[in-house]
Amino acid sequence: MKPAWLLVAGLAAAPLATSGFAQQMDFNKVQIITDQMAPNLYMLSGSGGLDPSHDDAAGGRIGVLAGPDGILMVDSQYAQLTDKVVEAIRRISAAPIRYLVNTHIHRDHTAGNANFARLGAMILAREELREGMVRISKSPNASANPLSDPAGFPVITYGMGTPLKIRMNGEVVELIPIRAAHTGGDTIIRFENVNVIMIGDFYGYPYIDVANGGSLKGMLEGLDATMELAGPDTKLVPGHGTIIKREDIVPYRDMIFAVREKVQQSIAQGKTLQDVLAAKITAPFDAKVPGGLQPAGAGTSADRFVTAVYQQLKGGG
Repeated sequence: MKPAWLLVAGLAAAPLATSGFAQQMDFNKVQIITDQMAPNLYMLSGSGGLDPSHDDAAGGRIGVLAGPDGILMVDSQYAQLTDKVVEAIRRISAAPIRYLVNTHIHRDHTAGNANFARLGAMILAREELREGMVRISKSPNASANPLSDPAGFPVITYGMGTPLKIRMNGEVVELIPIRAAHTGGDTIIRFENVNVIMIGDFYGYPYIDVANGGSLKGMLEGLDATMELAGPDTKLVPGHGTIIKREDIVPYRDMIFAVREKVQQSIAQGKTLQDVLAAKITAPFDAKVPGGLQPAGAGTSADRFVTAVYQQLKGGG
């Protein structure tokens, strides 16, 4: 049996602009699957095999904490799936949706924000995430992007520092900011009493979204922070793919270190980015880790990862 870290699929998070992947997907075929993690904590995922960017499940995973104090959601999926997500939530609870927390800015996690805000949810996220949405709203193609709708902007924001805590439904929910990792506005969400942490998209085949503030150093720091927070029995829930435990992070982190070391050696030898890409230094991992050979931009997810590592190390990052 393969280790859980080898089973995590779909690491290339959907781009911020109107996604060709999302346009190609037949949203009518997507079903929302509910998994109960604890008596009052549920995870919602789109059915697999329909999202070209994430074969394991359509869009990003949603967390739902339900109870007499209302509902807290983590992430909001593609906007086209809002009605189906609401139907799935209503099968869990008829309570009002009070809070919506975003793990990061990518549209497979935030495009439904405005829809849930109009249903009464208060949106919380990093200040950097909100700033990113504001920038998108001012771009030339803003009207085509659901993230540009001001109704979906976070109302309560926070930066690095002490985690923000929400106490409801007998649970303590910690919103823990992570230094620029997958993006510049990442948050992991810890449900203290049931020992579950939603870790967003900085675990999986690495996608360092440099354009939105992500960094190699931050990704490694984020993994270390997660390992410190988690106990041996903590359930770690990525935005996509297999639910893991703390021990599964170790080989994944080692993989990133190995690629970083190879890229650093190549830079020291005077090799160009094209030289490094041609060397296929991720090949030992591409055969094992789903998503590495997936198309991304002009190359593959592996090419994108190596390019980000090269550019950050070349720039002294």
